[in-house]
Amino acid sequence: MTGSQRVILLACGSFNPPTNMHLRMFEIAKDFLHRTTNYNVVAGLMSPVHDKYGKEGLASAGDRIQMLRLALNSSSWVHVSEWETTQDDWTPTREAVQYHQELVDSVVNGNLDPTAKRQRLDASQSWLNHLTTSTDPVVVKLLCGADLLESFAKPGLWKEEDIEALVGKYGIVVITREGSNPYKFIYESDLLTKHQKNIHIVTEWITNEVSSTKVRRALRRGESVKYLVQDSVIDYIYKNALFNTHNNFALSASHKTTLLSATTDCAIEDVAT
Repeated sequence: MTGSQRVILLACGSFNPPTNMHLRMFEIAKDFLHRTTNYNVVAGLMSPVHDKYGKEGLASAGDRIQMLRLALNSSSWVHVSEWETTQDDWTPTREAVQYHQELVDSVVNGNLDPTAKRQRLDASQSWLNHLTTSTDPVVVKLLCGADLLESFAKPGLWKEEDIEALVGKYGIVVITREGSNPYKFIYESDLLTKHQKNIHIVTEWITNEVSSTKVRRALRRGESVKYLVQDSVIDYIYKNALFNTHNNFALSASHKTTLLSATTDCAIEDVAT
């Protein structure tokens, strides 16, 4: 894309577990930005939160990273960033975006120090290498849902300077959910209105209300989550007895049989619910 601005989409979250909707966010955002802006999305990153985030029922960082790797196995452009999970404590979103922007700047400018370079190679972050094909700048933008945007209004949850940096310096790409009205929310905020040109609202017309919370509930109750989560992730969950699936041992065996016997050549019609 000649004359385009290179962009990396960064999604921060628990990914507990990663769902198909988490993956779809990247595809939806990429399509939208390529269609309506001069941005060229060159990579996507999923950055799981630190274990000390303190969320009840949070699987270990190691398990969440492995599930993300499995979920992204078929993606050629979305990758896992382990940086947040390797810090001493939970990292605010602004700091996560800032770190990745500084890392990308160092790679593009060719001034990554030897220690950092070794760490990059050790972490198998080979996706960084293709950024060196050009010296054109790369901008990291936060990819999120409308719920995160609306959380900016919750007292005490965000520092104003962090919001200012996220929407003003970096920019955010917001995937809307059914029933949300992000434009009204932006209008009612002086700070967001000030930077509204740097807030990209993406409407998901094919609605999908899948969430990690609902997936965990289904797993806890012994219900199927097939087609909501990648099969490889489901298998990992059962093999490692995550999310209380150890209480459903009999179902685990049945699930594995279903996965092995499932065919991929059948057509499924959309059913209105």
